Amino acid sequence: MIKKFNNKKTPMEALQLYLETLIAFTEKEKAVFLSLFSEIQLKKKEYFAIESEFSSKLAFISTGVMRAFFRNKSGNEYNKTFFTASQFVAAYAFITTRQQNVINIQCLTDCTLLIADFRQLTSLYTQYPKFESLARIMAEYKFAIKEKREIELVTIDAKERYTIFKKEHPDLENLINQYHIASYLGITPTQLSRIRSQKQKSLPM
Repeated sequence: MIKKFNNKKTPMEALQLYLETLIAFTEKEKAVFLSLFSEIQLKKKEYFAIESEFSSKLAFISTGVMRAFFRNKSGNEYNKTFFTASQFVAAYAFITTRQQNVINIQCLTDCTLLIADFRQLTSLYTQYPKFESLARIMAEYKFAIKEKREIELVTIDAKERYTIFKKEHPDLENLINQYHIASYLGITPTQLSRIRSQKQKSLPM
């Protein structure tokens, strides 16, 4: 479901192309949907969503990398997932349950986003049923990714999780700090360094 598009495309063009991979909108439906979005820029370390707030924002990432993370009672941070170009991002706890957001979403690089209010989108479900179908597709995809990650964390070792991470996010290591990757994998930065060193040694000369 994650598609990468030509970087020369404008954010709106990239969103339009992405939508075409998910659902067949009429020209009118497409125009109405795109009209809900406006472009914003967020700097590295800025937050898109903060825990305990009520956020109905939905964003399409044109460029940049974001992370979703939570803090435990001791203040330690744990990365839940990463978001990259051509993905939707939102505080899904509020969108799906109308409860307070339970995670933080932060930019790990400068980001260009197309942002909309999810409440506006849902208000158009009756008039445009395909909007609801699209929201369901996105929710099902997020659930599948969440379930896959939870299973991986308890059934495979860190070295294999790192291999999967490299396959799914081949460019991220060059864009973000290693401790973010270690947190995502559920290991320490020292353990990640050891795994990377072992993999380098195993490569053919």
